[in-house]
Order: sequence, then C-alpha cells, then structure tokens
Amino acid sequence: MDAAELDGFREFVENRSSALLRTAVLLCGGDRHAGEDLLQNALARAAGKWQRIDEPEAYVRRILYRQQVGRWRLKWPRREVSVAEPPEAGAAGADTVAAAELRVVMRQALSRLTARQRTMLVLRYFEDLPESEVARLLGCSVGTVRSTTHRSLARLRSLAPELAALGPADASQRPSRDFSPVEVGP
Repeated sequence: MDAAELDGFREFVENRSSALLRTAVLLCGGDRHAGEDLLQNALARAAGKWQRIDEPEAYVRRILYRQQVGRWRLKWPRREVSVAEPPEAGAAGADTVAAAELRVVMRQALSRLTARQRTMLVLRYFEDLPESEVARLLGCSVGTVRSTTHRSLARLRSLAPELAALGPADASQRPSRDFSPVEVGP
C-alpha cells in the first residue's frame, strides 16, 4: 500500500468507523468489545485489499456480516453478554429516560436472540436492506430470510412485550438509527 492509499484508508476509518462500529455492536448483541473485535478484523481484511476495493463501506459491511455468520455457525455455545442497567431518572426529561429505557430493553432482547436471528433483524431493519440483498449477503434463499425474520420478530416480541405494544403512534419513542451502543463497564 503506497502513501496515498494509506491516507485514503486512514480517512475512511476516521470517517466511517463509528457507524460501522454501531452495526458491529448490534450484530454482536450489544457486546461492545465483541463488536470492536469484529470491526477490527473486518478493517484488517479490507486494508490488505484496499487498492482493489471500489466501494469500501459496502466491502467492510459485507465482511462484518460474513464474519458474524461464521461466528453463529460455530459449534461451541455462545457466551453470556453483559448489558447496562437503565439510567436513573434524574435531570433528564421523561422522554429521554423513556427512550433510554427502550434502547436498553431492545438491546437486552436482541442479546437473547440467536446470532442468526439477530443478524437477520439488524440487516433487515437497522441496515434497511431488502430481503434479496440480505439473502445474497448471507448466502441463503429469500424464503429463509423471510421465515427467519418472521420467527425472530415473534421471539423478540415475546422476550420484550413492551416493544410489541409500540404501534405507529408511538414511533416517536423508538430509537433512531444513529443511537449509540450502550457502554458496558465501570
């Protein structure tokens, strides 16, 4: 990689890593550390082929998705994921607290799904990809995407009934696409 390509790669990482990290964390069920590892591996793979990549973000996202698919195909059991507690009501307004609680509930419910179910939901609803694109990325049929997505949503609703109660009128309380991952730790 020459100096110009290296500068281009560094600029890409600076500009797009936070958005890519949000996706990686969601793919990992809210585990920030696993998401960071997933993104780091994807960026390392992309760096090796940087001069041949036409659409860097699409390429890195495809690596993220495929690595996550590889993880849920592994035979050993998945480990438990720690999640943060909802913030205490304080100086923040009721809407802010409700939105934060909703994000925590969503992350807890997502972490209890299988990696395959979580990946399908993230690709379909967070990334807003059509079924055909999800099928292409994951190497499965559109029917598989539809059935897995349907079962995943049903399971998500059963794990967090408060999410199922949200209707179109409550859309203002739903977290936006650019919410930041819940920090886990001290």
